[in-house]
Amino acid sequence: MAGRLLVVATPIGNLDDLSPRARAAFESADLVACEDTRHTGRLLAHFGIKKPLVSLHEHNERQRLPRLLADLHEGRTIALASDAGTPLLSDPGFVLVREAAAAGARIEPIPGPSAPLAALVVSGLPPYPFTFAGFPPPKTGKRRTFYKAWANLGHTMVVFESPHRLLASLADALEELGDRPAAVARELTKMHEEVLRGSLSTLFAELKLRPSLKGEFVIVIGAAPSM
Repeated sequence: MAGRLLVVATPIGNLDDLSPRARAAFESADLVACEDTRHTGRLLAHFGIKKPLVSLHEHNERQRLPRLLADLHEGRTIALASDAGTPLLSDPGFVLVREAAAAGARIEPIPGPSAPLAALVVSGLPPYPFTFAGFPPPKTGKRRTFYKAWANLGHTMVVFESPHRLLASLADALEELGDRPAAVARELTKMHEEVLRGSLSTLFAELKLRPSLKGEFVIVIGAAPSM
């Protein structure tokens, strides 16, 4: 297969984090497959880049696959981007990358911003080994089962969480994992960036006192204390 698939990391908040190589990748692409064409369109417009955009999200990834594989087969270069950060990490793109690899396409990572790594390295918790587990389920019962399944994990765990489920998720983590050391990162690389560190119970109590919770959150949870 003659085409190239460029997996491009984009800023998670601060536009200055778009690397020169990522910008060049967008400029060289024949089309950009992205989670939200409006969001990526604004990003590209900010840098004066105009390219055809194709939406690729969790609801249409398999339907888009034949067209994108055909483009690769015909020798085109596709840049794959999510709304923020590194594609595939709780974002669309895995099916395309898997099938493009199976078809023999050249796949190039264009590294850059990643919210899980950004939160991990400022958390004050052991950075490796670590497990990134994505978003916990939205429903309480399944979320508790989710945390319970990781209870015996002997190293640091990183999850995403939405603002309206953050407190419930911290409470469920505390119930299933015990009162472990943790950190909550909010709005990383943005104007109101904040990192809170402490035990799960302390973080829950502090955040519960706030009148509202806004922004993008990453929770970093330490391993169970050694006996």
